[in-house]
Amino acid sequence: MKPREISLNAPTNGQAINGQKHNGKGEGLNGQASTNQASYLRNGHSSTDYEVLDDEPLSTRLDTPMHPEAHHLPESEKIEQIADKFADIMHILGLDLTDDSLKGTPQRVAKMYVQEVFQGLNPENKPAAKLFDNKYRYGQMLVEKDITLHSYCEHHFVPITGVCHVGYVSSGKVIGLSKINRIVRFYAKRPQVQERLTEQIAAELKEVLQTEHVAVVIDADHMCVSTRGVEDCASSTLTSHYSGQFDSPQGRQEFWNYLKSER
Repeated sequence: MKPREISLNAPTNGQAINGQKHNGKGEGLNGQASTNQASYLRNGHSSTDYEVLDDEPLSTRLDTPMHPEAHHLPESEKIEQIADKFADIMHILGLDLTDDSLKGTPQRVAKMYVQEVFQGLNPENKPAAKLFDNKYRYGQMLVEKDITLHSYCEHHFVPITGVCHVGYVSSGKVIGLSKINRIVRFYAKRPQVQERLTEQIAAELKEVLQTEHVAVVIDADHMCVSTRGVEDCASSTLTSHYSGQFDSPQGRQEFWNYLKSER
């Protein structure tokens, strides 16, 4: 996929360039919701009610909103409970679960949720990234473009598909190229909004690579836009994060020159 054109003056650091904005309240990188929020929801209030309370403390913007007991159940129990509840949904919709084609669907969906499309919610699946000394003394940008991106919209639980472009400048350490793909994949494999996903990938790369010189651009199609609601199949959404050497007109231009180059 050839990168679509983007203005160097476009909104950056997780803001949507084309597509709907999301407030991102109650979010942060460690995957835990604030204690106050969890208590508030347990007391019978809805998540919408919680968002309008300005006096409640919120966790950082990068967190994936998760309740405090998110990792208490074993994987097998999560699959069993999801399959049971998804069977209820299918029954309510009027589907015949005794049909040969449908009877295994609840279990398939449950395994897909836990073991595949939302495996990034499990911290045990986080990729271990080993650093190596930059023995070649390479001090220019390293850019990996067109990383396959598959995620799910947290508002409608339908797919987000596209590509992620990543660049960094070494601070003395380098990382195996496949680990960049794995980091992108880990944070994509959870219910997401694209702005948060962009920032989570950038934050992880900074921590792992021990450098502030990082760029992340995501160019994605949202099926919540193309297959429901407005049903617009022509639009895509671009988000970006630039920091360090990338956060300058010259740095962004050089980065985008890499992205626009042919193989």
